[in-house]
Amino acid sequence: MNKPVLVVMAAGMGSRYGGLKQIDPVGPNGEIIIDYSLYDAKKAGFETVIFIIKKEIEKDFKESIGQRIPEGMKAVYVFQNINDLPEGYSVPAERIKPWGTAHAVCAAREVIDSPFAVINADDYYGSDAFKVVYDYLANSKGGDVYDFAMVAYELENTLTENGYVSRGVCLTDANDTLVSVTEHTHIEKDDVWGAKFTEDDGKTWNPLNPDTLVSMNLWGFTADFVKEAWNGFGEFLDNAVVTNPLKGEYYLPSVVSKLIDGGKATVKVLHSADKWYGVTYKEDKPKVVAALKRLHESGVYPDNMWK
Repeated sequence: MNKPVLVVMAAGMGSRYGGLKQIDPVGPNGEIIIDYSLYDAKKAGFETVIFIIKKEIEKDFKESIGQRIPEGMKAVYVFQNINDLPEGYSVPAERIKPWGTAHAVCAAREVIDSPFAVINADDYYGSDAFKVVYDYLANSKGGDVYDFAMVAYELENTLTENGYVSRGVCLTDANDTLVSVTEHTHIEKDDVWGAKFTEDDGKTWNPLNPDTLVSMNLWGFTADFVKEAWNGFGEFLDNAVVTNPLKGEYYLPSVVSKLIDGGKATVKVLHSADKWYGVTYKEDKPKVVAALKRLHESGVYPDNMWK
């Protein structure tokens, strides 16, 4: 079995944040969030990173991040293209929005030939999260049913004071096996419930427990996942081009849920001792900067992470 690789989804321009937040410094020595993920991933055992980006940001992304890859780590770049569709399909008129996280991973289908972990470029996951997912992938035995994994976080530790977020809400059994994951694209903090979500632009709201486990798109997959995601993309398009042609997105959790429901995969829910941090909005940045400064001061990260 080939060694696990890291896949980084970095095609988004950070529309809610305003600008290319993936290259915005947040650390005390000019570090950006992806520096921490690469450092922690290399320490956990990952030796190859595959960046999924948009062709339009290639120059800025490579100039900023191409020089920051840890020594001994190989970088590969692939491009998410809205026109990358199965044969017989075309992009709906006036659509400019990408097709979502599952489609992003499909963009790497020609270069993924091993187990892989997938992350967002603009989230801080913590070193323990990378260690547990790498160890799981490296020791996976395979079999007739796909053996996947997901690192889960408590919802209250992933919310922002500054707006809404999108999260995959998870249901698990007594053995920490994922039963289902449902993507909610509009979750907010709430003074009464702790958290709430809406599916109709705020006309109605539903409560969520703050300790609900959620996916932050830190998944561990075998290479078979990419094949399954691509094979299921046409079915998604058949529905999306009718119901939501301009904004419908093909999410990782939806592919996972379909494989679970079909008995083709099991997903082990892994728990990390680390706290998640992210910069969804500009107003989130000071909190993240302060947290990372404390981690440097406590010796978790060195002053020069690029050596």
